[in-house]
Amino acid sequence: MNREATLSNITEKLAMISTLSRGDLVASWEAAHRRPPPKGISRRLLEYSAAYQLQGKALGELTPTTRRKLQRKALPSISAAVEANITSKPTRLSTGTRLVREWHGDTYTVEVVEDGFQYDGNTYRSLSKVAHSITGARWSGPRFFGL
Repeated sequence: MNREATLSNITEKLAMISTLSRGDLVASWEAAHRRPPPKGISRRLLEYSAAYQLQGKALGELTPTTRRKLQRKALPSISAAVEANITSKPTRLSTGTRLVREWHGDTYTVEVVEDGFQYDGNTYRSLSKVAHSITGARWSGPRFFGL
């Protein structure tokens, strides 16, 4: 069979995947992975898996070396993206928000105002100053209040 006929055949089979029943897709998953699919997996992911397996059989799968290279390339960028996402999202507090913290058996309430934070009748420019006023120690204000 020539390459064009093979590609045409694959295209037809790929188009038919969307018409398969969920049971057929699960059976395809089990044949490919030798275990049942994860609980609650979406139909879309079952279809993607069936399509990947079909193409791998017809056109050849990735070699183990290529798989390792892709994993090495993907993992650092994934962890960097997750880290960037975590560190680049400062918590934005709206005016009127109240922060409550229990410290050594006492409850402290701080209200967010336009020009800072109000605590015990005083207005502070930062949460760290409030935390220092409460504890007497140099704390990160957001960390002290669990933000």
